[in-house]
Amino acid sequence: MTISEKVAYLKGLAEGLNLDTEKSKEGKLISVMIGILEEIGLSIEDLEENSQALGEEIDVLSDDLADVESIVYDDEDEMDEDEEDYDDDWFEVECPTCEESLVIDDEALAEGFIQCPNCGTKYSLDLSDDTVEADDED
Repeated sequence: MTISEKVAYLKGLAEGLNLDTEKSKEGKLISVMIGILEEIGLSIEDLEENSQALGEEIDVLSDDLADVESIVYDDEDEMDEDEEDYDDDWFEVECPTCEESLVIDDEALAEGFIQCPNCGTKYSLDLSDDTVEADDED
């Protein structure tokens, strides 16, 4: 039973007692108290409705935030995975001529040579003994 229903029941009981609300002091007091209780009941119902509406809006916002987090953090996870995969697929050496960093990846290994982007010198890749040696091929 809601507060408004309880107040309506109380109001019905007071009316059933046939209290004189105009001449009797007690009747006036009870009538005013019941009126105040009705207002309080209506205010509480409004607050409960607003609270429920706010709760629903918070749920929607929470779901939206979860979607944003999954997009942002999944992208970071994918980037981390890509970086990890990329770290496994390449390494850097220094150009003996100009000291520019040369990236040696699977494609360069398959070709067997690499060209320095800075000075243009080509180097062959010798992977014997698990080391990289740069031999000048000009």
